[in-house]
Amino acid sequence: MIPRAVIPAALAVAALIAPAGASASPSPAAHPAAAAAARHHGPKPTVVLVHGAFADSSSWSGVITRLEHDGYPVIAAANPLRGLDSDSAYVSSLLSTIPGPVILVGHSYGGAVITNAALGHANVKALVYVAAFAPDQGESALGLTGMNPGSQLGAALIVRPYAVTGGGGADGYVDPAKFRAVFAADVPKGTTDLMAAEQRPVALAALQGTSGTPAWKTLPSWYLVAGADQAIPAATEKFMAERAGAHTVVVPNASHAVMVSHPDRTEDLIVEAADATG
Repeated sequence: MIPRAVIPAALAVAALIAPAGASASPSPAAHPAAAAAARHHGPKPTVVLVHGAFADSSSWSGVITRLEHDGYPVIAAANPLRGLDSDSAYVSSLLSTIPGPVILVGHSYGGAVITNAALGHANVKALVYVAAFAPDQGESALGLTGMNPGSQLGAALIVRPYAVTGGGGADGYVDPAKFRAVFAADVPKGTTDLMAAEQRPVALAALQGTSGTPAWKTLPSWYLVAGADQAIPAATEKFMAERAGAHTVVVPNASHAVMVSHPDRTEDLIVEAADATG
């Protein structure tokens, strides 16, 4: 058995979650997004959702249900979580297979990925950041997480070495005992217990990877700020949103897992972006 070790705080603060789970939010038909979707003229864009660390694409389940109800094609990309450059290249290759317009959405570390993956794709019409990193050139998730006080991740991560053909590295996991408090305090405990057990790790190297030229400098952006985020401080989210000139919505008291606890508000913002750029 590989021994567990808590990652040093200086490195740990950078790892972020895109958790899986369900929500008890109102049904899709009751959402303002349904009316906005009805106003969208012509074929609807494909919404590509990119999850962050410690989860998989099922973290978007509540959002996907609502988008599909409103007629949007959806692809929930499988973010490899191995390195910023390689993860961005993977998502970029997926975008190359989609012939029509795309609304590209990222949560947490997934925001850094979409910032780089969108470059060179004329079919990407808007970026939507959901409690996500929106780095400028040369910035990393690690550096941005430490910009303001408030992240509780430093003491919450467990590191496990991994081996692959030709090398290896170190993966970060969230301590299941701390998972709910740090990432998803507004999600029911039964759900967060599953999220903690099912989490996918992130290679620590991915959190240290620096961004290239950010796509938000040339594409319109939207940003959902999680007001009670214990992973990325809300002050940092607001800074990144303002810097990108993003249309911004703040969900007070929302945890980092805001798309799990508030899939309705998340879908509203995605549909707003689609409506504005369609």
